Amino acid sequence: MSKILRIGLVDDKLVNRTSIVNKLKPYKDIDLCFIAINGSDCLDQLKGLPPDKLPHVIFMDLEMPIMDGVQTIQLARTLYPDIFYIVLTVFDDDDKIFEAIKAGAHGYLLKEESAVNLYDAIINAIDNNGAPMSAAIARKTLSLLSRANITGNKKTDTSFLDSLLTDREKEILTHTINGADAKRIASILELSVLTIRKHISNIYNKLHVNSKAQVINLAHKNNWV
Repeated sequence: MSKILRIGLVDDKLVNRTSIVNKLKPYKDIDLCFIAINGSDCLDQLKGLPPDKLPHVIFMDLEMPIMDGVQTIQLARTLYPDIFYIVLTVFDDDDKIFEAIKAGAHGYLLKEESAVNLYDAIINAIDNNGAPMSAAIARKTLSLLSRANITGNKKTDTSFLDSLLTDREKEILTHTINGADAKRIASILELSVLTIRKHISNIYNKLHVNSKAQVINLAHKNNWV
């Protein structure tokens, strides 16, 4: 019996979701275990799945409301490191490729890819730890890598936090990462402990985490400190 390949799909447009589903439908070894309409929805659905039901591969759109694909991959790669994230988009411009690679995407395909190519990309990622890319994307990626050392860039990237958290939440997050508990943060900021705990709850919800340990792990993995 062939191995069941669990796949997630994240795209805000119904026509795109329908097209990808129809392309994958003939392959009986594929289990489309969830479909999400944006990054936040994706992370919510992942959080609700037991470890043995998590997808092997997630096809991720880039341009989505609420939380886009780059932001989603940046969070999900830390929270669910065993999943392969393959960008599936109509965009092939340099900025999108660069941002997706920096976020940790394992592959980058155009939505016009055939059903066979999508299936081969899944197999390549899972069985060979590959990095499937459309030919046009691969050429641009080589050009990008020749001009910039992505893996060597340790500059703190706060753009993601700027788009997701308020200034107060970022301030509280910084204190949390530095080891302060709610009571200590309340004293520093001259706010009530109840207010601080409410802010911390909002931070956890926005980052789709459940614990202080996960927050600290995210911060270090994404160079927020």
